Amino acid sequence: MELFTFKEGSLPLLVSMPHSGTHIPPEMAARMTDAARAVPDTDWHIPELYDFLAELDVSVLQATHSRYVVDLNRTPDGAVLYAGADNTELCPTATFDREAIYRKGEAPTPGEVVARREAYWQPYHDRIAAELAALKARHGIALLWDAHSIRSQVPRFFEGRLPDLNLGTGDGAAAAPDLLDILTAVAREAEAIGYSHAANGRFKGGYITRHHGRPDAGIHAVQLELSQITYMDEDPPFGFREDLAEQVRPVLAGLVQTMLAWAEMAVDD
Repeated sequence: MELFTFKEGSLPLLVSMPHSGTHIPPEMAARMTDAARAVPDTDWHIPELYDFLAELDVSVLQATHSRYVVDLNRTPDGAVLYAGADNTELCPTATFDREAIYRKGEAPTPGEVVARREAYWQPYHDRIAAELAALKARHGIALLWDAHSIRSQVPRFFEGRLPDLNLGTGDGAAAAPDLLDILTAVAREAEAIGYSHAANGRFKGGYITRHHGRPDAGIHAVQLELSQITYMDEDPPFGFREDLAEQVRPVLAGLVQTMLAWAEMAVDD
C-alpha cells in the first residue's frame, strides 16, 4: 500500500492529515494486541469531514498507515513535544487508554524504530517539505494546515473535556501572530453556535507544525486539534455523524478560507 495519497491544488495551502490512516502491515498487526488492531486512536473520518477542500482547490496530503506503525507528528529523535506531560513515542507502545499495543516481548526494538522512521516517517515529511517549497516558489507564500482530531476526554493527556477547536502554532514559532489572531477570532465567533476554543493551549501543534512552519521564510503552519464529539460517535465503532458534521464543517471551512484570505493580503503587502 502507498504510504500516502496526494492531491495537488492551485492555491498556496497544503492540508496534512497524518493520523487518519488505519492500515497496519500484516506482519506488524500479528504482533499487536486486539485493542491495538482496532486502532482506537485514529483521527477518524478527517477526509470526509474536510470534503469541502475539493471545492477550494488546495493541496491535500493524507497518510494511509496507522499512527501505531509510526507517528508522523512526533520528533524523529524521540524528544518530547510537551515537557512535563505524558507523551507518546515515535512508535507508540500504549494506546491513549494505556492499553498495550504489542503482545509481551513483541514491541519494536530501537533498530526497528529507526527502520520505520526511514521507511514510513521520512517520506511523509519529505513530501510536506517539497510541496511547501513548491507553493512558496509559485505564490511567494506557503501555508500548512495540519488537520487532527481526538476524543473529547482523554484523562491520560488532559483533565476534563477538551475545547472543541484547538489551534496551535508552537506558541507562535510556526506562524505569524496576526494569522493566529484572525483564526482565533473565527473560532471565537463559533461560540455562538456552541463550540469552545483554545489557542496554543493543551495542543500547541506537534512536530509537523513546529518543524515545517517557518514564518520568517514565508511558510506558516497551523494545527487544528478538533474534539471528535463535534462530528462523530466517540465510542466503537466510531461512526461518522453527518448531522453533527454539517454543523461544524462550515466552521472548519471558514478557518481554512480565512487562512487563504490572510495569505493573499500578506503577499500583496
